[in-house]
Amino acid sequence: MPALKVRQWLPAWDKVKFDPSEYRSEPPHHFYMFTLPAKELRRLAGVMRRSTKGVQARTEDLAIQRQHDPERSEEINRFVEFGFPWSTLSKAKRESAEFHDLRKPGWLPTAVVVNILKPGDKRAGFAVASDDVVVIEDVGAQANVTLPYSDGNTTWRPEEAAPFQVIDGQHRLWAFDDASEFDDYDIPIVAFVGLDVSWQAYLFWTINIKPQRINPSLAFDLYPLLRSENWLEREDNHLVYRETRAQELTEILWSHPDSAWYDKINMLGETGTVWVAQSAWIKSLTASVVRPWEGRSGAPGGLFGGRSSKIEEVLGWSRAQQAAFLIFAWNSLRDEVHAARLTWSAKLRSGRGVDDPRLTGLDLAFYGSHSLISTDQGVRAYLQVVNDLCYVRATALKLNEWRPDDEGSQDPVPSVSQALGTLKAQQFVTFVKTLAARLAQFDWRSSAAELEEEQRRAKLVFRGSGGYKELRKQLLEHLSRGDDDIADAARKLKDL
Repeated sequence: MPALKVRQWLPAWDKVKFDPSEYRSEPPHHFYMFTLPAKELRRLAGVMRRSTKGVQARTEDLAIQRQHDPERSEEINRFVEFGFPWSTLSKAKRESAEFHDLRKPGWLPTAVVVNILKPGDKRAGFAVASDDVVVIEDVGAQANVTLPYSDGNTTWRPEEAAPFQVIDGQHRLWAFDDASEFDDYDIPIVAFVGLDVSWQAYLFWTINIKPQRINPSLAFDLYPLLRSENWLEREDNHLVYRETRAQELTEILWSHPDSAWYDKINMLGETGTVWVAQSAWIKSLTASVVRPWEGRSGAPGGLFGGRSSKIEEVLGWSRAQQAAFLIFAWNSLRDEVHAARLTWSAKLRSGRGVDDPRLTGLDLAFYGSHSLISTDQGVRAYLQVVNDLCYVRATALKLNEWRPDDEGSQDPVPSVSQALGTLKAQQFVTFVKTLAARLAQFDWRSSAAELEEEQRRAKLVFRGSGGYKELRKQLLEHLSRGDDDIADAARKLKDL
């Protein structure tokens, strides 16, 4: 089929720094424009799954980059049928003849933006099979596009990775599910060829954020590659992901009824409270799970950061998944501390602080004012150790296999509850539980607890700003005493 060849390249762009190691290879100096029936584009773009022997289908490449909102696609489906505002009416009103005068054409004139994979290009370890490659031949100012199947073929599916990657327009494609009346509905396409992943993230940002000003935090869920783009971090609001996401996660930890820290974070910075302040939680999260994937000097990056150049993949967890992971990790430590019944914890439960009405009914070994767990230093150290060990073991733990069924409501409570439900079936759950059980064996008493003088002096190292680094170091030393995966990972991390 024919395509238009669109040349867009300025001499000034030759001065742009192109770096393949940062996934920013020099892009082609042109792209293509053509049309396809929506259902054909959907198959080519990998939005239809294909089963493989013993391995989860990965042709749905765009699932790595963004989460699908079924309600949005359903509304687009209604819009295509009879336009706006009919598409926004309730089902009862749509079925009533009273509102038929609101029907209008449902045009989708804006192009779906795709990247066509070249032979050898890999996404999440999968390449396009040789028989599935889309071939483009330039013919002067135009081009010919050859698809990997003949006209009228409705059974074709990609063997491995789909030849098209959707950069923008996924929800429009989902809108054409099982709708035979839309068979002849063409979609305009802007197609890049062999575009590196960083440029894809850049296109998504400029298309969806700069002109329309959608919620930036939502964009980082839709396209996790944006979380570590250095061109984005150079803007005035460069901390829009890390600080905003850390604040969101803190609020969920405080507000979700299943959280160990439900109503136990000082959200307003009030004086005289026993709980760690929201600002300290935000700083601890940005220093651990929400820092960039690539750490400095070989140090681990953040699980919720951007991409990892080592595994060429993004941990594309949504906000709900991230919050559910943190809730599970903290709940595991709380439960293990309560169950261990060790000497250090028994002394905290029988010591000072029992009369504080804010601690009535709570385990003082975890929540008490003389437990390091409920201090700034303890919060940060535990977050860092959980993050660092899971980061080191990310591939073995198969963290990226946890995909949400549906993000569900924008209200974080039901979304997080849903994520907590699916989290329980993941492989990494056992690792986190074992890690929490090991850390429960650590003596978490602070220097203010009832201690022998030698013990009290030893605990003084955790006070002040130096206490953050020292507590993390001692927790890793504690974990390194063993011969399993946790001990091995802890030994590698001790000096970083």
